[in-house]
Amino acid sequence: MSGLRIALADDQALVRAGLRALLEQQGVAIAFEAECGESLLRQLEETPVDVILSDIRMPGTDGVDAVTALRARGDLTPVLLLTTFDEADLLLRAREAGAQGFLLKDAAPEDLREAIERLAAGESLLQPVSTDPVRARYRYHDDSAPVDTFSEREVSILRLLAGGYSNREIARSLFLAEGTVKNYVSVILDKLGTRDRTRAVLKAITLRVI
Repeated sequence: MSGLRIALADDQALVRAGLRALLEQQGVAIAFEAECGESLLRQLEETPVDVILSDIRMPGTDGVDAVTALRARGDLTPVLLLTTFDEADLLLRAREAGAQGFLLKDAAPEDLREAIERLAAGESLLQPVSTDPVRARYRYHDDSAPVDTFSEREVSILRLLAGGYSNREIARSLFLAEGTVKNYVSVILDKLGTRDRTRAVLKAITLRVI
């Protein structure tokens, strides 16, 4: 796929310069650069792009906040977030906010190009979430949800939730009706004593349910 135009957001000028050089060598045009989420949002109003490539951590409006703001104003431009292994909790938030993909910062150039092409084509880049950093960061002193209260199906759904899958994607993956998945998610939230999917996943990870 040629002629791709992307927006590049990172608070470090050297990182932006490196990514620009790398992508331009592969035929990807940089429509504009932004040093923060605010600048990204402002420039996108005037310059549409095929894919947004953004660091997940930036001062002020970070990558997650930018995705949230974009979706709130009806902008569905695919967002590929650059991340590191220790940001699993942010990945969960970003996926719920509406990001389509994540890529490790040390990914090979060809992987970056492929990820951008896939998002531009309407695909999602869903990768398993590394649970160990989350488990270390969130410690629930709560034994009200032992592992044996969860069925194999519920554990499967929790793992897919941790990977950022929507109810529709989970239904397709497990050959279930979307309504059935919604019911499972409600039961899972009840068992974990949480009101939202992100907290449910974090709690499930720390309790070693998944």
